[in-house]
Amino acid sequence: MTTLTEHYVQLTKDGTLQEDAAQLAALPEFERIHDALLQPVKKGLFRKAPEPPKGVYFWGGVGRGKSMLMDLFVQHLDGIAARRVHFHAFMQEIHAALHEARKTNVDDAIAPVAADVAKSVQLLAFDEMQITDITDAMIVGRLFEALFSAGVVVITTSNRHPDDLYKNGLNRDLFLPFIALLKERMVVHELVSPKDYRQDRLGGQQVYFTPVNAAAREAMDAVWNDLAGGPGVPLILKVKGREVEIPAFRNGVARAGFHELCGRHLGPGDYLALAEATKVLMIDNIPTLSRSNFNEAKRFVTLIDALYEAKVRLICSAAAKPEMLYLEGEGTFEFERTASRLREMQSADWAG
Repeated sequence: MTTLTEHYVQLTKDGTLQEDAAQLAALPEFERIHDALLQPVKKGLFRKAPEPPKGVYFWGGVGRGKSMLMDLFVQHLDGIAARRVHFHAFMQEIHAALHEARKTNVDDAIAPVAADVAKSVQLLAFDEMQITDITDAMIVGRLFEALFSAGVVVITTSNRHPDDLYKNGLNRDLFLPFIALLKERMVVHELVSPKDYRQDRLGGQQVYFTPVNAAAREAMDAVWNDLAGGPGVPLILKVKGREVEIPAFRNGVARAGFHELCGRHLGPGDYLALAEATKVLMIDNIPTLSRSNFNEAKRFVTLIDALYEAKVRLICSAAAKPEMLYLEGEGTFEFERTASRLREMQSADWAG
């Protein structure tokens, strides 16, 4: 059987991947985990089960290939029960499972939930670990402690060092033991690469499609498939006790229609949370704006401001060019700045 490193080298030779020294340097961590999980478990009355290998916490800048490497690794696991899932999606599942467990009046709902997870996998691969919600922050420590105790190996990607998780969050002192647990049970490896491959893929490519027609929809789908690499899952943002659902999310790329983002009663806090959670946002079907949809237009201005300040890459389909989106009605003067930002955000070096 070829090793993961051999597989990676072959992919660079056939042009599927571009060789990257930082990515090559990360592969031994995956090889270490793979080899340990393949070791046969010696059975016997007095034989102690071997200690599971340490997991790995890969962190680094956007577009450095963290998710791609993790996906290669999971695909390379033959006969090892593993699951690759976005961290947000996993935590949503955990909250739902805890809700069901509490209906049984169990003393500690986390114990049976963690046990169910541990029964199904030897390895959990989380993409984009990020803690922004106090409820998640209070759960993950005991949840991961139970998973580690059950022998589950965890690998994860993140844009942040563990020490920066839930930074400035409410009651963060209660979260610090979780950070210590991660650093104890996982190797922290920074993926240091000068290249942003996601940005390179977008560099020079069209990111603003107009008018909204079949060709635009096909182009948007093609960009999604290239950047996200598969079907998305809903992203639930928790903002001041409310839940805001974004229909599709994968590998840091979110996608929603204009009316899902601006036709609802969302505000600056919601858009800031969206900008924090995503690296690329795809917006479908931006209509022409006027006094007839003034409230939607105001929200759109607020959304673009949040994305612009956070340097989120924007890809969209729209009824007209930025300068022609808002031609009449109150707010046309203010929209000139938004049109300028929409134009700037189309440049090849935007968010670079």
